[in-house]
Order: sequence, then C-alpha cells, then structure tokens
Amino acid sequence: MKIGLEIHVQLPTKSKMFCSCPTTDAPAPNTHVCPTCLGMPGSRPVLNREVLVCGIKLAKMLGCTIADEIWFSRKTYFYPDMSKSVQITQYDHPIGTGGVVYLNGKPIRITRIHLEEDPGKTKRTGDMHALVDYNRSGIPLAEIVTEPDLSTPAEARAFLAQLIQDIKHTLDLENGERSIRCDCNISVGKERCEIKNVTGLKNVETALTYEMVRQIKVLKAGGKIERATMNFDESRGVTYGARKKEFEADYGYIDEPDLGIFHIKALADSITIKEAPAKMITRMADQYGIDQKMAKQLVSTSTDLAQFFETVSKQYGTENAIKWVAGPVTAHWKALESRNGGTDEVLAVIGKFASGEINDTECGIEIKCAMTGESAENAQESSAGLETLINEYLDANPKVIEDYGKGNVKAANSVIGYVKKNTGSQYSSSEVVETAKKLIESRL
Repeated sequence: MKIGLEIHVQLPTKSKMFCSCPTTDAPAPNTHVCPTCLGMPGSRPVLNREVLVCGIKLAKMLGCTIADEIWFSRKTYFYPDMSKSVQITQYDHPIGTGGVVYLNGKPIRITRIHLEEDPGKTKRTGDMHALVDYNRSGIPLAEIVTEPDLSTPAEARAFLAQLIQDIKHTLDLENGERSIRCDCNISVGKERCEIKNVTGLKNVETALTYEMVRQIKVLKAGGKIERATMNFDESRGVTYGARKKEFEADYGYIDEPDLGIFHIKALADSITIKEAPAKMITRMADQYGIDQKMAKQLVSTSTDLAQFFETVSKQYGTENAIKWVAGPVTAHWKALESRNGGTDEVLAVIGKFASGEINDTECGIEIKCAMTGESAENAQESSAGLETLINEYLDANPKVIEDYGKGNVKAANSVIGYVKKNTGSQYSSSEVVETAKKLIESRL
C-alpha cells in the first residue's frame, strides 16, 4: 500500500495573493472581494511579496532545492468557486523541489512545494442549487506534495501531525490560525484514488482507512480500481465518488502572462528560518545522548523549554539538564508561562546545586518557587505532602519498586492515579512521576 499527501497551507499574509483584499474573517459572504480576485475583465494580478517569503521559509524547512527563478501558470478550473475559470498556480517551475522529512527516522520524500491561490467556498442548498462565497478566493496557499512513501493511515496521521507542528513553528502560526487541508492519495494495487479536502488529523486517518478497506474489497471481488476523486463524509466516516479523476493534460496549463518571471535567489539567500521541531528532536537526541522520547517531550512542551535544556547542558552538564530540566522544570513549565516568567532565576538555582551550595531537596523546592511564584514554606509543605502520599503507595505496592529495579521505569507512572485521587489536580503528572522515581531509587 502506498500513501501520498498533498497538504494545502493557508499562508499568514494580511492581504490576498494577487490583490489588497484582507484575508481576515469577513462580516458576510462576498464582502472581502474585488475585481482582481473575482477575475473581472481588465483586472490584473500583482504578486504579494510576503507570499514568496512564506513559501521560501517552508521550502527551506522541508529541505527543498529552491529555484533561482519562478513563474506562474493558469490552470483551467472547472468549478464555480473560482469565478474567473482559471486558477493561478505554479506548474513546471515551483518554488521548491526534492526535499525530505524524517518521521521517526524514516525518510518521507517531498516532491515539491508550490504556491497558488485558494478557490472560494460552495454551499449546497438543495439538489439543484448552491451558493458560492468568494471571500476565500485568492487567499495564498502553499501546497506541499509528498512522494507515496507513507505505508499506513496511522503513519500518514503521524506525519501530518509532525508537519503541522513544523509549519506552525516556521511561520509563527498560533493554534487555529489559518487553515490546513489535505488531499490524500492512496493505492492498494496499481491505481490510486484521491480523497479531496480532508481537515483534521483524525479525519485523515479515518478517510484513508475506509478507502483502504474499500479498495481491498473491490480487488478481492475481482474488480478493478479506477482512478477517481473521492469526497469524505465526516459524519459517516466514509468516502464516496465525486468525479472521474482529471489528468494533468486536462487542465490546459499556460504561462500566466500578467505576472512574468520572478528572480528569487537573492531573496531566498537573505531568509533564515528557525530550526523545525522535528529536526530539533533528532539533533538533541544525537547531540546530548538522550533518547528520542525525552527530546520529543521537551520540544513538544515548548521549543523554549528545549532551548533551556541546551543552556543548562552547556553550562552545568547534560546530567544536570536531564535531572532538573527534564524533571521539575518541565513539570512547572506551564505555570512559568502563565506568569510570563523567565528562566534566569531557575538557571541560577541549578547553578547553586551544581556548585554544591544546595542539596537535591532544596534545589527542587527553589525551582518550584522560581517557576510558580509559590512561597518557600508552601512549596516545602507541598513537597513533603507529595512524598508522604507516594511513600504510602509504595509501602502498599512493593512490586512497583521491584519492577522499577528490573528496568521498567514506567512502573513509577502507576502512582499517578493514587495521588490524583487523593489530591485532585494539586500536582502535575510529571511532578508526581519525578518524585516517585526519586523515592523508589532511594529504596533500591
């Protein structure tokens, strides 16, 4: 089985791709429109420079080769949600080609990334009628096309989740800002079908799973899979035929005469990007000798937390970074963020421990105070109360200590439920586990 994805990312520009209409939510249908995005006679597109900047950033993130010069094409568009009957897109000269993204060490090849305008939205009101809203028409998109290197629906979901995190980090997107849609191509035999415009990670996995099963049943019954475009019914969790799949020749591409050629090498060379979370996880695991799970936990919690781990490791050694940043600092990170606090005070506390000025218990309490704003007295009482609860649990469940001693470090997680039951949400899960590990190790 082969699966390839075409991911459409709305780019975070203030205005549309070829006109000055805003990309923000409109007060009513067809209000954020103008002659250019509606394709009125006599109107001419002008490329938004920020679209190029966003496209170059994503191409670099994907490890693509960025073209020295690009141009756009007109693609024949068969549907009423693009009023000018063509879509301005990139065809034979995309902004980037030939990248690769690693998913748990497995290379997923990127065929290309190209820029294009979004169509509008069609809302069906009955069997014979539909309404079209052109507010979305002309919003800039980057389309990321993968090779069919994904092997299962679950793997496709995991890849998309990782890619979305990298995209948001690279483009500084907040959660929920801008739309990310996915066309899913899947083939069980020789021919593939494309499931259009799937949104949401769960829906991607569900749609691919249903289509996989459907194709297997057809082939087992002696049938033949015909290349087709499918829709996904989210409410029923099924795919169904939309139309026979068009081929590239059907689109009648021609060069866009109103835009010309863009020389982007100098612009591309001037743009630097932040390290993508996926690459950061791999690099940290290799550089600091920590396992991928720990690196992923740090980066997934916050890239700022991961950078703080690196700071501590460089100043006070990786052992102290693992002991304190992957433990108490991670446990209280959300509290620090909610207070808009900094890490300078926490770094100073770890420095005191590294120099021998304070012991383990004192360091843990001071870190908690620095991150939560809690008084030392309350933090000490809270820590003592947590240790008492965990010791009670360990006294009643000696097998937890035995299993932990045999190398099953997850045995310490069993205490979480007991602590939560007795204290509610007073302690975070990571704080409970770190304290449990310390107390278990003291008994071994």
